[in-house]
Amino acid sequence: MGVPLRRRSGRSVYREGTPVAAVAGVVESAWTGVVGCRRPLRVFPDGCVDLVWDGTVLAAVTTVRGVLRHELPSTGWTVGLRLRCGAGGAVLGLPMTELRAGATPLRDLWAVGARRAEARLAESGAPGEARKVLETLVAERLRDVEVDGLTLAAARALRAPGARTDRVAAKLGVSERGLRRHIRHDVGVGPKELQRVLRFRRFLERVEAVARDQASLADIAADVGYADQSHLGRECRRLSGASPGALVRSWTGRNVPD
Repeated sequence: MGVPLRRRSGRSVYREGTPVAAVAGVVESAWTGVVGCRRPLRVFPDGCVDLVWDGTVLAAVTTVRGVLRHELPSTGWTVGLRLRCGAGGAVLGLPMTELRAGATPLRDLWAVGARRAEARLAESGAPGEARKVLETLVAERLRDVEVDGLTLAAARALRAPGARTDRVAAKLGVSERGLRRHIRHDVGVGPKELQRVLRFRRFLERVEAVARDQASLADIAADVGYADQSHLGRECRRLSGASPGALVRSWTGRNVPD
């Protein structure tokens, strides 16, 4: 992923990397954050779950309905794994509709296994060591659970501009009702709401192009599947609490009008 969807302001630095092969089927990326100052982490909805070690607690952080302000403690660095959209329910072991938005301590879900991981993470002296602990934890988890490939495939299909839920369901060999049941379990919302979130995520991935004057907001709105720039504006405010231009300005420092 070229543009991080969860980014800190100030002097903090955020970097993503490729996970090890053993967990790549369910992990989209591994990331490290170097915390320059104590400010809330602004998490935009993306349908994913992040397993985050913040130096104190190992938590599952998720949001799918709107922007989340996640407070990080004063620590030198954080590390996390972002689960692929559609893998959350299986990996965590519960319907995502039961998981509240925000951070849930993993020890509340995995008990002893999570506490052992926290002990190893606390002993880690560098982000690379902590990342290996997280990847090992997920790899061990995958030995005991069955990941729903249908939900992962549905999330990929619904990401395409103009995708229709009836056609996605038919292609995957399930009814629309069945598709909705799978996605609600593994993501926490239905297919239509997930489409809105994935479309917004596509817009965020194009923010740098707007800032560099390589494309206009109107062009990107059309490219990613919005009816027009006004539609983009409404959805942006709904899912992030800010206008498209304000997001570009906060992300890049460039003055871009709405």
